Amino acid sequence: MKSIIVSMIAAAGLMIAGSALATDMPAVAKKNNCTACHAIDKKVVGPAWAEVSKKYKGDAKAAAHLDQKIAKGGSGVWGAMPMPASPKMSDADRKEVVDFILGLAK
Repeated sequence: MKSIIVSMIAAAGLMIAGSALATDMPAVAKKNNCTACHAIDKKVVGPAWAEVSKKYKGDAKAAAHLDQKIAKGGSGVWGAMPMPASPKMSDADRKEVVDFILGLAK
C-alpha cells in the first residue's frame, strides 16, 4: 500500500513539473516561420529562445533591440549564421514574439 501511495505522489509531481515546463511556441511564431530556425530550449539554426532570454534578462533595451533584430535581421551575436529580416511581420506579431522570448527567463 505504501509503495502505491509513493508511486502516485511521484506521478503527480512529474505531471505538475511537466505541465510547468510544457511552454509552447506562440501561434504567431509558428505563423511567421520562426520555428524553422528557433526552438525554445535547444539550438536549431538560431539560438534557443531560452538562451536569448537569459542573455537579455534585466536589459531595459532588450525588447526594442530584439524587435529590430526580427524586423531587420542580424548576424554575429550567436554565430556565423545570419538571421534573415522579417520586414512583413507586423509590429503586433513582433511584440508578441519578443514578449514571449523575454518572458522565458522569469
